[in-house]
Amino acid sequence: MNKIIVSILSIFFFIACVDVEENVFDKYAAKDFYASDAGADAALASVYAQMSGNWDGVGYAGADRGWYDLNTMSTDEQVVPHRNTGDWELDFARLYLRQWLPSEGFLNNTWNWLYRSVFLANLAIEQLESAEGEPSKIAEAKVLRAFFYYLLIDDWGNVPFFTENNLTVDQIPQVDKKEVFNFIVQELTENIETLDATIGGNYYGRFNKWAGYALLAKVYLNAEVYTGTPMWTECLDACNKIDGGGFKLHSGAEDAANVLGNKYYELFGDVCPNDETILGIFITVDIVGRNILTIRSMGGADGNLLFGASVWNGAIVPEDYYNRFDANDVRIRQFRHGDNPYGPQPAGFINYSINVDNLDNPGAEPNAGIRSSKFWPVEPLNGGGASNDFPIYRYADILLMKAECLVRSGDAAAAKTYVDQVRERAGLDGLSGNPDLEDIYNERSFELAWEGHRRQDMIRFGTFTEAHGLVPAVDDHFKLFPIPTAALNANPNLTQNLGY
Repeated sequence: MNKIIVSILSIFFFIACVDVEENVFDKYAAKDFYASDAGADAALASVYAQMSGNWDGVGYAGADRGWYDLNTMSTDEQVVPHRNTGDWELDFARLYLRQWLPSEGFLNNTWNWLYRSVFLANLAIEQLESAEGEPSKIAEAKVLRAFFYYLLIDDWGNVPFFTENNLTVDQIPQVDKKEVFNFIVQELTENIETLDATIGGNYYGRFNKWAGYALLAKVYLNAEVYTGTPMWTECLDACNKIDGGGFKLHSGAEDAANVLGNKYYELFGDVCPNDETILGIFITVDIVGRNILTIRSMGGADGNLLFGASVWNGAIVPEDYYNRFDANDVRIRQFRHGDNPYGPQPAGFINYSINVDNLDNPGAEPNAGIRSSKFWPVEPLNGGGASNDFPIYRYADILLMKAECLVRSGDAAAAKTYVDQVRERAGLDGLSGNPDLEDIYNERSFELAWEGHRRQDMIRFGTFTEAHGLVPAVDDHFKLFPIPTAALNANPNLTQNLGY
């Protein structure tokens, strides 16, 4: 994706510096431009630029107060507590405690980001189709649009729906989530095989054929949530298609050169390894997005001691989530606490306590709470973030999806090999018997912590509304977020989700 972005910037600079005749801007010149490789890449770059996390809730993951926070801090895997010193406002704690309101900034940011992305995808499709452009590039734009609509129905259910940018906001109809689901499936099944099959290189961070099937598998995995009808066989078929890409689990070998002592953590470093990563987000801080996840988590003196940059003393891992991990699991090394933490121990490092007994009033002690170092910051980095790329889809996730589909379809014996592969890579023994759904649910929490999958998993496994830690049980209307107040004010066609 970085090459696409460089390409579009070069195009803009060229146009700005050359005195051209007026007829360059007519429809024939536009058709010629978007029919070219450079033009097609420019059209797609505007859409992909929305993926990298940045300020004001832009992006899938990496920065704050957007889609990632909405879908992780409403679960049991992380929260930013208000501190009893007055640090951090209450909105993160409200999200974790299920006290969100339609006016929350997280909701408005995510809604605006997704609809901006849909608009840009529509525009790219129009430009490329009008130019009779490369079919694989048109397919890529359509798959991107399907990705954004999938995220929309996952968070809100019935949503405004448009495929052409010829309506004002107040004219866009709200469409039943089943209809949008059917559109997503149709767009994916009609276009995935047209996508380029290249792995890495110019297709690093882009929807190639394998990433398309990963998206389709995710849509099928959650079909029962969206439509009331499970599609486990279809999900398994899509997962099996991904095997054609030759993916495998990245090494879980001990590695003294790695800051957390294991090659597993290369998955969350500067570049997502192509052997396991199916789709990742390219990030270089202050150029293309930012990754704040560990910088936001660590506190006080640890920033300069560990990374040479300021940190935020924010997000923590709740104790009940951490306590499920086996002490021999290499994945437990991502959690930093106590007087003998994983990773560097320079003089003066902070001893973070495990327990947090208050999140909002008066709040947590400054050094209370387990911290996450899963995305150990890589250079370039500063107080605004680091340059770790972010994995959206990994092969470990696909293996666990296969296992889940098989168990739900009555073939737990066939599922065992997939769960055991993930466990054994993490340094654990395989399961003593065939897996059940609880085994798979737990393994997903161990493997995919802080990667943006938890809310969806909890809803699918029926645990999202249950009590955990300091969070009370709630009713089912919390499985969808409220439509933002600003969106309701802008479009009279919208009906608020029940319960809000």
